[in-house]
Order: sequence, then C-alpha cells, then structure tokens
Amino acid sequence: MSAPSTTTAPAPSDLAFIRFVSVENMMKLVHSIGVETMLKDLSRYIEDDFKRWEQFDKTPRVASHSEEGVIELMPTSDGEDYGFKYVNGHPKNMREGLQTVTAFGLLARVDTGYPELLTEMTLLTALRTAATSAMVASHLAPKGATTMAMIGNGAQSEFQAMAMWAVNGVSTLRLYDIDSAATDKAVRNLSSQGFKLVACATPEEAIEGAQIITTCTADKQYATILSDNMVGAGVHINAIGGDCPGKTELHKDILARSDVFVEYPPQTRIEGEIQQMPDDFPVTEMWQVITGTTPGRTNDRQITLFDGVGFAIEDFSALRYVRDQLRDIPYFEKLDIIADPDDPRDLFGMLQRAK
Repeated sequence: MSAPSTTTAPAPSDLAFIRFVSVENMMKLVHSIGVETMLKDLSRYIEDDFKRWEQFDKTPRVASHSEEGVIELMPTSDGEDYGFKYVNGHPKNMREGLQTVTAFGLLARVDTGYPELLTEMTLLTALRTAATSAMVASHLAPKGATTMAMIGNGAQSEFQAMAMWAVNGVSTLRLYDIDSAATDKAVRNLSSQGFKLVACATPEEAIEGAQIITTCTADKQYATILSDNMVGAGVHINAIGGDCPGKTELHKDILARSDVFVEYPPQTRIEGEIQQMPDDFPVTEMWQVITGTTPGRTNDRQITLFDGVGFAIEDFSALRYVRDQLRDIPYFEKLDIIADPDDPRDLFGMLQRAK
C-alpha cells in the first residue's frame, strides 16, 4: 500500500458553498426588512409569478400520508431556477408541544444543477401563505373591506392578519378558536399592531359584519367550520386551513353557491374544499384572474371563495425573494454542501487528498 499523499487538497471554489439561512437568520432578515414590508414584497413576488404561470413546471405535490399526518415535497421550475420545499403537516404535534408544520426549501440553477440557496421555511411558509391570501383578497374581496373573521387562531393567524392589513387595509379582526387559549394568544400578539380586536365565543359571532372570512384550522378530518346558513351574500371566504384528502372546513352547499378560485385544480381537487364536489365542478384558476383573462369579483352580492391549498410556485416566489434580499443583507452562512474537485473527473482523488 502506498504512503498517504502529502499533497494539500485544493480549497473548494465558490460553487462548493451555498447560502444557508437558519431560523435565527430568517428572523433577523424579517426584522431587518420589517414584517409588513416583507409581506407586501412577498405578495408582489407571488403575483408576478402568477402572471407568468404558464412558464412553470406544474405538478401536484408528492405526498406521503399516514394516520398521524403528511410529509410532502413541492417542486417547480421556471426554466432558469428550480425550487422545492419539504413540508409536513401533523395536527397531533401540537398536543406534544411540537410544530404542526415544519419546512425547509432549496433553490438551484437549472443550467448547472448547482444549488444556490438552502433555507428554513417554517417561518417563510407562514409568511408566503399569508402573502398569498392577501394577494388573492386584493382581487376577490369586496372593495373597501376592513373587517375579517379569523376562525382558527393557531400559528398562522397573526401572519394572515398582518398580511391582510399590510396589503388590503383590514383593520378589525374578529377572532374565534375552539381553544380559547389560542384566541388569547392571538389577541396578545396582535394587541400592539393597531387592530381593533374582538375575541368571539362562537364562529357565528366572529363572522358578524365581516367582509372577509378566513378559516385556518388544522384537524385532519371532515369538519364544518362554516355551515351554509352562516354565509351571507357579498363576502370573500379565504379557506386556507391545512389541506389533505379527507380534510375540509366548509359545508359543500357553500361551495355550490360561491364562485370558487383555486391555484392548481389537479391538486386542489384532491386536497381542497372542492374534494367534496363532482370532478367537473367549475373553478377558476387565480392566474387567469391576475392576468385579466377571466373576471374575479363581478358584483357586490357575489360570494368569492379561495380554496387555497398552497402550491409550489408560491414557495418558489418566496425562495426567489429571499435569494434577492441576500444580495444586500448578509443574514446567511456559507454551507459546504457540494463536492467540487479541482478536476471534475477526480472525485476519488479529492477524497484521498483529504486524509
């Protein structure tokens, strides 16, 4: 056996390192930009990508379901960049002191396949989900809407409220959760944000006078958070609770008398509220509204319903936004994650020289 080489391994090139945004650095990034500004920026990035919807690869998320929850991969590409998110949804986790949703994501260059960004996405998913809701509401909610009912006051609720305020000017929140401690938490967190806050004892009380109704619950079951008689003419329903086959929040009669808007029908028909309806139940894709090819809200009595399940393009927009911010804001670490030998044919030699 030959003696170990004394040749020093070449230092990795810049391509060997990608920018990694930890939870700590994501929080620093958000506060350096400002929560309201970031929500407005994300809403704009998402809208811009919806305008070029036809450029993207589109596929329903790859989901692994269990009795306890779901683990999903959400990939897409616009031909220049490729992105994916790993995300789980485990409603039981809250009872064990764990997050219901956790996530991370990656953005890579299509021309080389080299990753360029790896980031936490638990916080970022909450921000992009809220930004998507607010962007959609800017197209579908009644003009001048100032009051939102927030049914489900868990980890998403404050983000939803802040985005609706930042993008659409919602200033009154009527809050309800089956767990009053969750409502108390939301009131406490939002009390300094300039809202008029009304803690409600029932969902019926929460929707009184609300022009926007957001349902955001997580239980993995068929549920009736809103029954048909609770929904009057002219409202916008933002149904964005954790979605999967066998999990709904709205009575199907609400869907039957609403104009329903979705992200990507092949995914929403499996996971969204419309899984209760026939396969040919009519829906409108949001990108068509945003590009002006299909009308959104057309009159004051129309019930608009966003059956939002979350789609990979929204995560791509969020990843693209974070990458762009890191050009000027250095809240990241360099992560040595790509093997980069000086001779691309000599991966083994690189290994040997590292002894």
